[in-house]
Amino acid sequence: MTETGPVREAVPHKMTLPEQILSPRISIYEGKLSATDIHIVWQIPNKEIEREDDDMSETMKTIRTRRSIRKFQDKMPERELIDRVIEAGTYAATGRGKQSPIIVAVLNKEVRDKLSRMNARIMGAAEGTDPFYGAPVVLIVLADKKMPTHVYDGSLVMGNLMLAAKDAGLGSCWIHRAKEEFESEEGKAILKSLGIEGDYEGIGHCVIGYMDGDEPEAAPRKDDYVYYVE
Repeated sequence: MTETGPVREAVPHKMTLPEQILSPRISIYEGKLSATDIHIVWQIPNKEIEREDDDMSETMKTIRTRRSIRKFQDKMPERELIDRVIEAGTYAATGRGKQSPIIVAVLNKEVRDKLSRMNARIMGAAEGTDPFYGAPVVLIVLADKKMPTHVYDGSLVMGNLMLAAKDAGLGSCWIHRAKEEFESEEGKAILKSLGIEGDYEGIGHCVIGYMDGDEPEAAPRKDDYVYYVE
């Protein structure tokens, strides 16, 4: 019970939790507090939340079933599917709507393999390692450093790309080291050859393609993922 009334159990609509005792803890903030400044924070221990597929939107199904894929067929996805994924990336939220990111869609195998070798060198991998896991398409997200939100903007683009790939029936994976790649003289030369000018930071590579093998299972969600403040 708080001074304003009983604390309600924070459970999403149409989702049920097994019977359990939720243990409140007091959230303490810096500075002077009056009684009305103290809030109860409920931590809900992680349990698999049962929800019928029929009750779940297609968006939620895509979010919950997306996985990072680390083995791809060498078959090139249809251009229509690639373009659909890219379009989703362009609709990501960005700071003040300034659209600081750009996407470099690499479908050319020679360029794709060159980027793979650069990435492997940066990670210190053995010769012949392909950090892109055989994916035939590499969508590079870079963002304009002039925007203070550029890293966040580019990360949101990456999220959209991965979800859209799942929706299109493709696998995807976020591959790091784009920052180091495009800070190198070799990386800058690639951008210049494409007519891309400006001070861009590499955010990530979203590799996409048809999955080779079974889709991995999701890891259990951690117990202390969510805290409700009421």
